[in-house]
Amino acid sequence: MENNSPFDSFELQFSPVAQSFFRETAKWAKFISIVGFIFIGLYVLIALMMIAAGSTIGAMSGNPMMGAMGGTTLGIIYLVGALLYFFPIRYLYLFSSKALTALESKSTDYLTDSLENLKSHYKFMGILMIVVIGLMILGFIFGIAGAFAATM
Repeated sequence: MENNSPFDSFELQFSPVAQSFFRETAKWAKFISIVGFIFIGLYVLIALMMIAAGSTIGAMSGNPMMGAMGGTTLGIIYLVGALLYFFPIRYLYLFSSKALTALESKSTDYLTDSLENLKSHYKFMGILMIVVIGLMILGFIFGIAGAFAATM
């Protein structure tokens, strides 16, 4: 004899109001993702210009830090940033496209796929946030250690 939870027979209802909210969310997600792709393109263009300019950027700036890094290094950093930004924007775009298709076709499969992409978007952003916070903490620790070492 199997013990069934009351939730096993629970059926979720996707009311017209909920569908309206979901449709509006998907439209805004599509807008944000398209703008995100445009910014990724601009990042890549700027990165390629920096790489093409190479060490000229560092020499012209007069900033010792820029002279040490040069335009090529900054261009590569911009390319890595664009690559990191691409994945969450792609997941957001896939969410919006599949969500709108799910609403038009009343397809549970498309709805499931859209929510999977939304989950992937948030998961990627969460992991990225954890990494950035970790790097900030490390920078803070090294900054304090450097300041302490400089006073010795």
